[in-house]
Amino acid sequence: MDKIIKIFKEQKGYARMLEMKKKGIHTRSIKKAVDNGTIEKIKPGLYKLVDYPWDEHETFVDIYNANKKAVICLLSAAAYWELTTYIPNQTDVAVPMNTGKFNLDYPPTKIYYFSKIYYSEGIESIKTKSGVFNIYNKEKTICDLFRYQKKIGEDLILESLKTYIRDRKNRSIPKLLEYAEIHKVTNKLQPLLKGML
Repeated sequence: MDKIIKIFKEQKGYARMLEMKKKGIHTRSIKKAVDNGTIEKIKPGLYKLVDYPWDEHETFVDIYNANKKAVICLLSAAAYWELTTYIPNQTDVAVPMNTGKFNLDYPPTKIYYFSKIYYSEGIESIKTKSGVFNIYNKEKTICDLFRYQKKIGEDLILESLKTYIRDRKNRSIPKLLEYAEIHKVTNKLQPLLKGML
C-alpha cells in the first residue's frame, strides 16, 4: 500500500491505471486500495488519493484531470466567482461539441457540449493547491447564464448580474457587452444593464 501512496504523492494526488501497472502495481492491489478507501476512482483508468491535502476546488481539478478540455461553466462558475449564493449540487462543465462521451464516476457533473463559438472564448486557467482547472471568466459566465435562461431561471441570472455590477473594481462593462454580442444575448442583457447602472 505504501508504494501506491508514494506513486500518488509523486503525481500531486492523481495516478492512471497504466502508470501504476508500469510501476509494478497489480490491479488487485489497486482494487483493494479503492475498496479500503485509500484511493478513489474518478473515471475508468484515473484515480486520486483520498488523503492528499486537497483544497475546496478539488472537484474542479478532478474534472480537469479527467479531460483537459473541460471548462467549469454556468452556475458552478458563477458560484466560484461569488456572483451567486446558490451552491450547485453538481458541477456544470463545458466541453467542445465534438468531444466523445464524457462520463465521470465522481464528482457529479452536468456536461454541456458547446459549439466552437461558445466554447473557445473566455477560458481562464486557475492554479490552486489541488492543481489546475479551467473556468470561464465572469463576463462569459453571465452571458452563458443568459443563453441558458430557461434552464437556470431568471432569479439566479439577476442575482449574478447585480453582484457583478456592484463590484466596480472588478467589472468591465465593455467586456461584458462584447461577450453578449458574441453569445447573441445583447437584447436580453442591455435593458437590465441600463436599469442597474
